[in-house]
Amino acid sequence: MAVTKTARATKKRGSLGRPEGRTESREALLDAAERYFAERGYAAANLREIAEDANVTQAMANYWFGTKQELFRQVYLRRGAWLATCRMELLDEVTAKKRYALEDILRAYITPPFQLRESAQGRAFLRLQARLHAEPDETAYALRREVYDQPVRAYVKILANLLPRLTDEHLYLRFAQFIGIYIYILSDAHRIEEISGIRRRPSAAKLIDEIVRFTASGFKG
Repeated sequence: MAVTKTARATKKRGSLGRPEGRTESREALLDAAERYFAERGYAAANLREIAEDANVTQAMANYWFGTKQELFRQVYLRRGAWLATCRMELLDEVTAKKRYALEDILRAYITPPFQLRESAQGRAFLRLQARLHAEPDETAYALRREVYDQPVRAYVKILANLLPRLTDEHLYLRFAQFIGIYIYILSDAHRIEEISGIRRRPSAAKLIDEIVRFTASGFKG
């Protein structure tokens, strides 16, 4: 199910066309940018350094994306659109069954980001996602709306059927808390390990089970 519009970089008016120089993969540039934005944040990330890391000329980076802001947007939409699509597909699979529970809906929503956690680039995106959720500017708002609004509304609509006694206000507030929990767990802040002294991080399956169990109790309470 299509969720977001595929964003495309546009050439500036008056452009002379493709610049000369190395033509390494556009994906390599997106990967490098994902790492830099995740580690340094948007303001501190430098387009020249990102291009060098990807072994791409800055002229090529400018040709593909035009500005650092557009590069950031494309980096986020690349995996954000995948997340949204997976969530909608999983929701369709769950609700196609004759019987399903609150826990099944919550599990469907958080399973895709835990799949991203399995790769270094996926973990970089998850750190970037955590940063974006803390940003108050309009760019952050626009990206969050584009990636998350449709899936969240679809999931809350199903939750409303399962929990008819809850108002929309309560449902959205509790869903926001659910989102905050999984984003923090996946942010690689490692505060739980530091506080508890536990050195071995639980598996993805165990973390998903724990989040689902905890938040399902909150929704039902």
